[in-house]
Amino acid sequence: MTAQPGRPDGTLFDLPEQDGAKAPKTRKPRRPRPRGPAERLPVARVIVDTPLPHLDRYFDYRVSADMDESAVPGCRVRVRFNNRLLNGFLAERVQTSEFPGQLAYLESVVSPEPVLTPEILGLARAVADRYAGTLSDVLRLAVPPRHARVEKEEVGDAPEAGTHVPEAGDAAGAAEAESLGPWSDYPEGASFLHALQQGRPARAVWNALPGGDWAEAVAIAARATLAAGRGTVIVVPDGRDVESVDSALGLHVGEGRYVALTADLGPAERYRRWLAVLRGRVQVVVGTRAAVFAPVRDLGLVVLWDDGDDVHADPHAPYPHARTVLSMRAHRMGAGALIGGRTRTTDAQLLVESGWAHSLTADRQTLRRRAPVVRAAGDDRELARDEAARSARMPSLALRAAREAARTGPVLFQVPRRGYLNTLACAGCREPARCDSCRGPLAVRGSHAMPSCGWCGRVAGQWACPECGLGRMRAVVVGARRTAEELGRAFPSLVVRTSGREEILPRVADSPSLVVATPGAEPAAENGYAAAVLLDGWALLNRMDLRASEETLRRWLNAAALVRPGGTVVVSAEVSLPVVQSFVRWDPTGFAERELAERRELGFPPAVSMASVTGSPEHVRELLDQIALPESAELLGPVPVGGDRSTGPDDTHRTERALLRVPRAQVGALARSLKVAASARSARRDEHLAQVRVDPLHVV
Repeated sequence: MTAQPGRPDGTLFDLPEQDGAKAPKTRKPRRPRPRGPAERLPVARVIVDTPLPHLDRYFDYRVSADMDESAVPGCRVRVRFNNRLLNGFLAERVQTSEFPGQLAYLESVVSPEPVLTPEILGLARAVADRYAGTLSDVLRLAVPPRHARVEKEEVGDAPEAGTHVPEAGDAAGAAEAESLGPWSDYPEGASFLHALQQGRPARAVWNALPGGDWAEAVAIAARATLAAGRGTVIVVPDGRDVESVDSALGLHVGEGRYVALTADLGPAERYRRWLAVLRGRVQVVVGTRAAVFAPVRDLGLVVLWDDGDDVHADPHAPYPHARTVLSMRAHRMGAGALIGGRTRTTDAQLLVESGWAHSLTADRQTLRRRAPVVRAAGDDRELARDEAARSARMPSLALRAAREAARTGPVLFQVPRRGYLNTLACAGCREPARCDSCRGPLAVRGSHAMPSCGWCGRVAGQWACPECGLGRMRAVVVGARRTAEELGRAFPSLVVRTSGREEILPRVADSPSLVVATPGAEPAAENGYAAAVLLDGWALLNRMDLRASEETLRRWLNAAALVRPGGTVVVSAEVSLPVVQSFVRWDPTGFAERELAERRELGFPPAVSMASVTGSPEHVRELLDQIALPESAELLGPVPVGGDRSTGPDDTHRTERALLRVPRAQVGALARSLKVAASARSARRDEHLAQVRVDPLHVV
């Protein structure tokens, strides 16, 4: 910053005052204290916490002599910026500034703790450039808020007594690290662990076998990496997975040598554990999405479990995906990578086909020994015996399998939708049932409830179809609670339990019972489920989403993996569909290969890169007019979005979206073009209301 303290430098502007805002209290001006610049490296380059794209750069400030020791690179500072006090990070200290004129002094050093390491700073800059975002936005995701009391706590450098972790050169530790555990079921498992133990950057896309030993395999990989003296970052979708890996790390790595980072810890405890990683007390971290930026020293391995889960995409700007961030981090640090799950996404398959990672799978004989038997309720043999099975929601094959399996253990029923009767239609002409007042969709919320509108809440007691005049309705989409009621009547001697958003069961006992769960909320059974029934496959496959089939296979495989070896899995779907055939054969790799080949032909992600620009029509068009697109870029749209009647009472299109498509090699150039256009609008004081996403998760 090259202006006098408290004055703008010509590139900034005063923010408008809000209507009705109270005037700030006037204070008696303090007498400025005499300041002199530091003798060594008197200029600090600061990342100011501001979301404006055109201010995404370093600003120079002078370091006073009294702050010389505390103003270290990576610490938090406060600066005078556009007549306001803003937070920031001190990126580096230099001898001279590139800008002429008198520099303003740093206002204060918030904390001398160097919370922003050079590695995380470089990664954050790369992520911001990759996603057309700003560095300050990424740093909000990477560095947690400060807790002064936690920073002042005295911490020791020694691990807890009685713990032992294999270290490089330790013979006993090396022998322990060579125990394969679950990796013995994979032909390349031994070589993968051996490479990690030697500190080499082994990178694999892993198709995990059915069962619950995936967490143990991850812990053993972390132990092998630790034997080389290097650290590990493990990212999983939710808290249940964190608990599974936490237990496995306790057995294979040792208490006190790792930390778990989750949001439910609370700000203070989470910051305490994060500081333990920053200060080098632990080298293994397991956590959810935010753990991708954990400041592990000498990183040797990054692990991402179930990379197809939507929660790995951050909902905050610039919307990075954990898979991309971890891949970038592993590449920059020369670290290994393990991207695994029950299925294989097309994005992970692209990493294999590009040569960046190798495929890590079990042989077919081992898979047949570990996997359950999968049958489709819509196959030709079943239809020949039961013509009603084609239209029945609960085919006879599923009922027979559930009755037989319930004699020996729990049975899982997966239902795609939560709630009761979520969608209704006319029983005669099948026209969707809508509210007479606002035209909103009608639904039934409970077993004794009347149909009511999902928008205005009005009860439709006297509803009649406007097309045929019939006053009766039928259910189109049946939720988990209604399914549980139906199963309770069909199996009166068994306990029926539900697991969903309202209450997720952590575990169920190994006794005859029925469990109705929505995808992702399936609890684990002590010895595996005796059988599983996957209902309403059409509800997953008919979604208007490019990744509908891929996501459906992921949800099915995750549920089927909870069934004990040799158990039965019945899926209610048409067997002729390629995704159903891949599920029956338990062949996610073959499905990912075919899906990626088709997307290459059609020009769909991830074979190409896309960016979306979403907002009001005028803002989208103004931003598109200012973008200097690469020659290879293709503009699709803009088209209206968000105007479907199922989303709200206002059926006017007030939001538009445009898609920009480029070859994957040009994604950097596209991101730079978007960033330049957004910065130009921001510098002219235009409202920046168009949302920009590079590689959006969902492309309809």
